[in-house]
This record gives sequence, C-alpha cells and structure tokens, in this order.
Amino acid sequence: MSSLTYDLTLAGLSVGSAAALTGIGLIVTYRATGVLNFAHGAIAMVCAFVLRQCVVEWDWPLWAGATLTLLVLAPSLGVVLERFVFRPLSVLGSDPAQTLVASIGVFVLLVGGAALVWGQGARDDAPELVSADPWGQLAVVLVLAGGVGAVIRWTRFGRELRAVVDDRQLAVLGGIDADRVAAAGWAFGSFTAGLTGVLLAPFVRLDPYGLPLLVMEVVAVAVAARMRSLPVAVVVALGIGVAQSQLTRLHPSGWGEPLLQAVGANLFVVALLVAALVLPRIGTRDALPRTATARVATPPGAWIVAVVLFLLPLGFAGSDLHTSVQVPALGVVLLSLVVVTGRGGQISLGQAAYAGLGALFTALLAAGRFPGLPRLPELAALAVAVVLVAPLGLLTGWPAISRRGLALALATFAVGVGVSRFVFAQPYATSGLSLGRPSGFDGDRAYYVLELALLAAALLATRRLRTGRTGRALAAMRDHEAGASAAGVQVPSLKLLAFVAGAALAALGGGMLGMGLRAFDPGAYDPVRGLLWFAAVVVLGADSTLGALLAAALLVGLDAGARGGMAAALIGVLAVLVGRFPGGPYEALRTAAGRLRLRRRAALTPLGDRVRGRLRPVEQRPARAATLAGAASRAQAGRPPAADTHATAADGAPPPQGPPAPTLKARNLKARYGSFTALDGVDLDITPGSVTAIIGPNGAGKSTLFHCLAGTLRPTSGRILLGTRNITRLPAHARTRLGIARTFQQLAVFPSLTVTENVHVGAEQGHRPDPAAVERTLRLLALDGPLRDLPAAALPTGTLRRVELARALAGSPRVLLLDEPAAGLDTAEVTALTRVLKALAADGTALLVVEHDLDLVADLADVVHVMSAGRIVASGPPDHVLDTARTAAP
Repeated sequence: MSSLTYDLTLAGLSVGSAAALTGIGLIVTYRATGVLNFAHGAIAMVCAFVLRQCVVEWDWPLWAGATLTLLVLAPSLGVVLERFVFRPLSVLGSDPAQTLVASIGVFVLLVGGAALVWGQGARDDAPELVSADPWGQLAVVLVLAGGVGAVIRWTRFGRELRAVVDDRQLAVLGGIDADRVAAAGWAFGSFTAGLTGVLLAPFVRLDPYGLPLLVMEVVAVAVAARMRSLPVAVVVALGIGVAQSQLTRLHPSGWGEPLLQAVGANLFVVALLVAALVLPRIGTRDALPRTATARVATPPGAWIVAVVLFLLPLGFAGSDLHTSVQVPALGVVLLSLVVVTGRGGQISLGQAAYAGLGALFTALLAAGRFPGLPRLPELAALAVAVVLVAPLGLLTGWPAISRRGLALALATFAVGVGVSRFVFAQPYATSGLSLGRPSGFDGDRAYYVLELALLAAALLATRRLRTGRTGRALAAMRDHEAGASAAGVQVPSLKLLAFVAGAALAALGGGMLGMGLRAFDPGAYDPVRGLLWFAAVVVLGADSTLGALLAAALLVGLDAGARGGMAAALIGVLAVLVGRFPGGPYEALRTAAGRLRLRRRAALTPLGDRVRGRLRPVEQRPARAATLAGAASRAQAGRPPAADTHATAADGAPPPQGPPAPTLKARNLKARYGSFTALDGVDLDITPGSVTAIIGPNGAGKSTLFHCLAGTLRPTSGRILLGTRNITRLPAHARTRLGIARTFQQLAVFPSLTVTENVHVGAEQGHRPDPAAVERTLRLLALDGPLRDLPAAALPTGTLRRVELARALAGSPRVLLLDEPAAGLDTAEVTALTRVLKALAADGTALLVVEHDLDLVADLADVVHVMSAGRIVASGPPDHVLDTARTAAP
C-alpha cells in the first residue's frame, strides 16, 4: 500500500508540476500587463505541435527542436502578441472588455490555425522532453518559481514590474518603459506555456482542441493565488495534482461510483469552479467597463437579403441541405449571446453548456430516460427541455450579481467546463442516446421549414428584449450599471432575466441542432465551442441579431466547405482586431464609407430650385430653417439659449409633487476603508423645499457621505432615515423607487440610447411613473425638438449633464442628490442649471449638492455644511460659512 501511495504521489507531482507552470506563466503575464491570457493553452498546444513537427516529421535532434520551440518560437510569439495585438489596444484607449475579447480571439485563431495546418485528428507520438520521472519536472517548476520570485523581489526589473502593476501611468511618468516590461512579461508567459505544452504532450492526446482546454482548466491555481503569489500557485497546483492522483485509489460501489470517478479525473475543474464561484473576486482589475456607443443602424434592405438567403436552401438537396439545417439552429444559440452579452452587457463563456443541456434533455425526454417524466414526442420534448434548462441559467446569472468582467468570464467559463466534464463526458448520462426528428418533419427540407419557424419565434423573443421598458432597462444596465441602478432599474433581477432568457434560447438552439444531426454529440458543445461562439458574436456585432445569423452561416459554411478550422481562424483574426472596430465590421465599413464620402453636398440647379419653390411655399422654409438651425446650434453648444432658459424655468416646472417630501437624515454615520476613517459620526438633515450644500477639501469625506446617502456604499455604522423609515440597508434602485434620485460626478448616461430613451428609463423606473413626465422634463431642460432623437453618444458634455438631470427628474423624485452638477459646464449653462434647481426647491423637492464651485454654492444653497477629515466642522447659511470653506479648500 505504501508503494502504491508513493507511486500515485509521484504521478500527482508530475501533473501538478505542469499545472504549476501554467499558473506561473499566467500570473507573470497578468502582473506585467493586467491581461488574463486566455490563449495560454493555445500557445502550449502550438508549441507542442511545432516540437513534434521538428522531431517526428523532420527528424531533427530533440535538443534542436526544443531550442527552436522554447527559446525562439514561444517567447517570440509572446512578443508579437504584445506588440501587435495588446499594445495597440492600450494605445487606442480601448476598454479592458475588448482586451479580454482579443485574448479569446488569439485562442480561437491559434486553435483554428493549428487545425488547418495539422488537421483535427489526435496524435500520440509527441516527443518526450523530460523523463517521466516527476522529479525532473518538479525541479524545473521550483527553479522557475524561485528565479521569477527573486527577479521580482531583488532586481531593478522587478521593481519596475511592481511599479507598472501598481500604476502604469505613474510608472511611465517616472521614466519606466512600460512597453518593455509588458513585452518581457508576455515573452516569459509564452515560454512557460510552451514548456507546459511540450511536457504534457507525451502523456495526453495531442489535438488542437483537447490540449488547450486541458491547460485552461488549471487556471484555477492562478485564481486561487489571487493572480499574485507564485508560491501559493505552486503549492495549490502540486496539492491538487497529488489529491487527484490519490482519488484514483477509491472504488466505491453504487450510485456514487461514477460521480467519484468523474471528480477524481477532473479535480482541477472542481478547483476552477470553487475558485471562480466561491472565492472573492480577483481584484481591482476584474471590473471590465464597457465603452458603449450609439447602436449602428441596420443597413437598408439587410433583412430582405437575409430572408432570401435563408430561403435559398429550400432548393438544395443531398449533403448541401443536410449542412444547411445546422445554420438556423446555431443561429438560435448565438441569439442567446445577443441577449446576454449584446443586450445585457454580461460576459458569458458558458452558453455551449446550455445548448448541450438542451440537446441532452431533448434526447432523454424523447427516449423516456429522463427521471420522473414519461416519454414525449420530439417536439414536446424540445419544449420541455427548454423549460427545464431555463432556470439553470441561474448557474451563471447568480454569480453575475456580484461579479463583472474578468471575474464573471471565469465563472461562466468554469460552469461551461464543469457541465462538459461532469455531464456530457460521462457515459452514465449520454451512452446509447439517439435523437430523432419530430413526426412529419423527418426529411431535411421539412425539418428546415420547422427550424425557420422556430428561428422566427426566437427573433421575435429577442426583439421583445430590445424594445419597450425592458429593452431600455437592459440597455441602461449594459451602458452604465451604476447609473441604471440609480435610475431605479433592479439590476440583480435584470441580470437574472438576461441569463435565464439566454439559457432558454441556447437550449432551444441546442435541441434543434441535435435533432438536425439526429444524435447527441458531446463534442458539438465543448467549452472551446463556447469561446468560438462568444468571439463570433462579439466581432460581428454583439447587439445585432443579423450579426448572430451571419456568424451562424459563417461558422457552419466555412467548416463544411473548407478544411476544418477555417471558421475559427477567420473569427480569431476578427477578434484580434476588435479594438479597431468595436461595433463590428458593418460599423467599420460605415465609418470608412463616411470618410471617403465627398464633403461637398449636392446642390440643385436653378431649374430644380424653381421647381422646389413651386412645390413648397417660400414663407415656410425660413421658419423651418431657423428652427432647425437653432436646434442644431443648441445641440452643438450643449445648452439652451438664454432667451429659452427663462421660459423653461417658468413654463416647464414640474407639477406639484403630492404629499410633502420627507426629510432625508443621516445619524452618527461612520464609514471606514480598512484602517482609514472616511466618515466619523456625521449627522445631516436634507429638508424639503431647500438646497443643502456640502463643501470641503479633497479627502474630506464628501463623496463617501454622498454614496452612503445614495445607497452605493453601506456605512460601517449609523443610520440613514427617509422620514421615519430606516433605509440604511436598502440598495440604490430601492431608494430610487422611494423617491431618492441622484446624478454622478462622472457622467452616467446611456450612450446607446437616444435622449428621449434616457429620460424614459428614469420615468419608467422612478418613484411615481408618469406618462407625461418625459415630455415635461424634456421641455424643462430644453431637450425637446430635434435634439430628443439624437443618440447620447454623440452629444457634448453640457448637453449630457442636462440629459442626466432630466432622467433623474423624470421619476418625480422627492429628494435629489447632485454630485458636482456644474462639472464641465460653462457660465451660461451654470446659470440655467441654477434657475432649474431653484425652481425644483421652490416646488418642495429636497436637494443636496456636493460642489467645489463656491460661487455656485453661494448663489444656490440655503444651508452649507463644511466637511474636513470625515466630520462636519461648520454649518449655516452661505454667507456665514463660506469664508471658512474658502480657507479650508485646496
């Protein structure tokens, strides 16, 4: 027994050593660049194939092949990726979400390229670089970890690396070449990936899909180390490797045997699930903000072309039609990503799992093998499978409530890998399954007609999530989550809705795909497919249903008509270039066409001008021209003209608010950030019908107090009362529905929505929904006229300030919290804003203003509180306290 334990420990150390190498490479790359390299496994696979090509196919000596692969190819690949993929993204100022997509794009590109070059078959003759004795591999890991740790701790390069990690911009200002640091990090990370690949290849089946996924499963060790600690990553990797090896000794009988065997063979997957779903977030870099832009309009006639193209296969026959039946099914699956990612703004890398579950449940129900349910006809089985899979969307939706960006990407990827390993790969769940087609639709042509009908239903459902109140709320959450919550959108519930709807659509498409193929094929739903589908939808327009249909046609058509891997290679190229055209290829073409378009506008001939004059009376044209010119000038200037401002304040004032507004009170409010005390026993009353201002130097605690009142930060102790109701623990959206609205210091508008749609969000989600509130608020802030239909992404700062304030006012708030409302406004705009705020206070609204502009405070406020070091040090009318404030201001 002791001998068996020793042998299993050695085997576990061998596996753990390879996992530790992966962890070291991922951590070094992340610390140098802030990028979680999803392509790590693909780089490992490419290096393993290249070493095999050199040694097996070209008969090179092992040392020569290893030198070329590990010391030349792998580091060069990392430097090329940094220089031509990730550095341009940084220079162009793209958001980290695009960096994540580019990383996935590199993964997809390398996988597709390897499939094109070496084929999709598995190889079992990879050369052995290091002896199977695990001590050699363990020595390599320990030497690498110790060397990297020493470099980071005791060398100049290590100090530069730590400086870049802490603050890249400050490091650059200090004279550090951040690009050189990033290139070195990528080179080393790629070297460790290549070393991992050549060490693992002799002991696993070398194929373009399996090895990359196997390497990416062990990302758990890097996540467990919080993407920082090399010793922790090494210890966790070795511990999981040994534990996984020791579990093979257990052979329980009964129902637990297959489950334990699955866990024993996939302990790194279990660790990935735990690390992604249970452990705290990775850190500050896991938040991936989206840079939303105005939605690109669908090209004229595009839907007609799409309908014609989807009807063409009805004239096909034989293998062509058999291939075509996969396109509508995959289109439905990709529509699920449009809902989750395009509409809801959530990263989801696990949609392939829900598609596979839809196919599996349909097969089980049709075969009568689903526990507790009778055998069902195929079409009924598909419907029931969709109903059963939809709630499982909570597996990825629930983590989305507290996770965003990179942390959410890891969680959804972990769910996809877990379902693949513990469900699809287990014989007890999938053995002997066949899947037929519904009665009356057995032929390819008849089944294709059924698919078109189901695709049309899926398109209608997707459109319902685009338009109306729900569509605007989803777009608001996607564009600016905090702003949506402040507008009253129930963000947690909306995220769950997006993931549940996405799971239902994926299940429908997966079931359709299984019936089209007449079988349940686990390989059609593996996690690598999920990454490919995600990249395809994002690069072809995440918010475009036409883009999803185009992606489905490309993925099926290219792989059917060319050598396998062509579709993955093409999508990978587009994903790598995502920073150049974040809105998709059509936006890129539209932008290019706009640049090439002649700037000289067409002019009528004298005859044409006379004809137009006869058709339209001349006296109507000047008035209309003046109106449009005035609207255009106001839109460009970002403010209403002075003559309009008086009418706006007088005629557009909100109607009476009904019951008097309650007082918003803070009692003994305290807040701490670690050992730093931001608020130290603050008492504050914001009374109806008056403007309360808070001023003070930077770091005084103003923003912390504001966030506590708004519900975006929970105080350490103390109470916040609205009238007599304790709202201390209520989130921001719940406070909005009680009548507390807010604006943001950094603009919180929804760029993909028009001005009117932005205001609609506030009116629909606010305190007292009022159909007339939108028009009234647009008039109040001079946002009516042609300006109302412009997308917010195209407007100047002054106008956006008014849009944000209009959204807050449209919900009929009783308390209005304004965080530096005059930021970015000129004198005329500040004057107009002051008139509006005074009118609101006169109407009974309670206003709180946090502002640095003391002249504005003097003109606007009724009561001023001066803060310093987390306390209110002076209070009273403006003329009594502003002298003290000016002394305290920086």
